[in-house]
Amino acid sequence: MRNIFRLLLVMTGCSGAWLSSGAVHAAQEADLLRLLESRQCPNCRLQDADLVHADLRDSNLMRAQMQRANLSGAQLDGADLRGADLSFTALTGASLRGANLQGAILVGTDLRQADLSEARLDPDALARSHWKQATGVDASASSYADLHNSGVEEALAGRYPEAEAYFDKALLKQPDAAITWVARGISRAEQAKRPAAAQDFTYAASLYDQQGQKDVAKSVRDAATLLSKDPKQRGNGWGSKLFGGAAAVLQQLAPLAVKYFAPMAF
Repeated sequence: MRNIFRLLLVMTGCSGAWLSSGAVHAAQEADLLRLLESRQCPNCRLQDADLVHADLRDSNLMRAQMQRANLSGAQLDGADLRGADLSFTALTGASLRGANLQGAILVGTDLRQADLSEARLDPDALARSHWKQATGVDASASSYADLHNSGVEEALAGRYPEAEAYFDKALLKQPDAAITWVARGISRAEQAKRPAAAQDFTYAASLYDQQGQKDVAKSVRDAATLLSKDPKQRGNGWGSKLFGGAAAVLQQLAPLAVKYFAPMAF
């Protein structure tokens, strides 16, 4: 049985490091063997398992205990992971296209560079996971603050198209968040998308007016006017000209950090 088990690890692309820590509990070894043989392993005990690059497409892993497991680069397309405990599990670069993750525990889960296209997730399911640079992330799967903060991080790194995409999703969650309209406007201005940036600032100014923040509204509206003077002019860096340095502004745009316009209401 143990030789068969080792052979299956090799055939499925697993590194076998799961065995290197000493004697493996018999129940966990049996569950891993069952998973690799049939891909049907609900309630499996797979804590700390090494399944790097494993082909587990369409597997039944409902309510599986997979804490701290290493599934980096694994193929989990269509897998049933409902109710699975994936706390601190490594899913870096894994493919989870169409996987069902409803009810799954994703605390500290590493989903960076993972493909979550058409995956089913609970609202705000990714709020406590690491999902930066993951693809196919639906706006409903993460919180407004996470999406906005991710946009700020991308903008500070000079990745303005990526920042704009995060702000797009944040605005789907909270369309009346004036600060996010400002942030997206800066990201667009830095890409020389001046008419679109001006529209963002204009709308943000209207939101600030509604909030009674007339001074803030005027500052943002002035930025929109500056951008609208010559919308055909080419060249990047316009965001940094609007508020005395875009990077300095963006550092204060995160909802959980210091606010750019104080006092700031979302």
